[in-house]
Amino acid sequence: MLRDILKKVIQFIGVMFLLSIIVFYMARLSPGDPLRSYYGEGIERMSTTQKHHAMEKLGLDEPIYIQYGKWISNVCKGDFGISFKYKQDVYTVIKDVYINTIILGGLGYILTFILALILGIFCALHEDKLIDRFICKLGTITNCIPSFWISLVLILIFSINLEILPTSGAYSMGQENDIGNRIMHIILPLSVLILSHLWYYTYMVRNKLLEEIREDYVLLCKAKGLHKKAIVYKHCFRNIMPTYISIMAISVPHILGGTYVVEQVFSYPGLGSLCFESAKYHDYNMLLVLSLLTGALVVFANMLSQVINNKIDPRMKHDRGDNSEITI
Repeated sequence: MLRDILKKVIQFIGVMFLLSIIVFYMARLSPGDPLRSYYGEGIERMSTTQKHHAMEKLGLDEPIYIQYGKWISNVCKGDFGISFKYKQDVYTVIKDVYINTIILGGLGYILTFILALILGIFCALHEDKLIDRFICKLGTITNCIPSFWISLVLILIFSINLEILPTSGAYSMGQENDIGNRIMHIILPLSVLILSHLWYYTYMVRNKLLEEIREDYVLLCKAKGLHKKAIVYKHCFRNIMPTYISIMAISVPHILGGTYVVEQVFSYPGLGSLCFESAKYHDYNMLLVLSLLTGALVVFANMLSQVINNKIDPRMKHDRGDNSEITI
């Protein structure tokens, strides 16, 4: 086990190091002027000499590989640099908003998989009935609609026409400690996040349950007089849960990407909004840290899904060429 953990840690560090190089070079080579992000319109009044000094001050006058070497050296010391746009330490800026992304993404993740499980079981129990066909068609339609379009429709209905929910932000001015106000602001973004992912996982649960229901052991249970609901809850549901847990681990990047899109549409202050702003304004240090944070979460989720899959079915470990002893 210690060897496997060490192997995963080395893989994680290697992937993050490679990702940092790719993002660093892509950010530096992309068109745009980072000085405009730092100095704003004042850049128009600068002479060539002043611009050169400004580049030197920000450490942008040296070759890219030297800039990367200095940056990675500072990161190892816990210094992530300053944000060109906010004129503050990157860590300070992220610290003020990351909790908003955790709340929105975490609630969306939990509620999506809970509702998908409930709806999937319900549809499987009512296979080919009117209610099942209605949910399937409605789910297919909502799954095909882009999340930004759903967002605009909900804003039009609940914010503009009915005027019962706010259109943007995580809370009203001066009410950051008001839980009720925060709940009102998160309803629309959370609804869009759930609607844009719900049917995808509901359909997977429904199909997995229907596959189990058609297995031979279900016929034996029916022959013994067990009711269909009892068979589904006591046997079929338990058999699909390991696969469902594995899917949950794999789906972290999927939900995270949706959270970033929703944050941007609703101007919700979180990591997604910071990612967009850092790319737009060439805020190199902010973009690098956010990319590494997101990448670390995605890589960790994928590694976790591999571990879960190995625990669920040790034969998968054997199929990848591991010659260690497998106990089933």
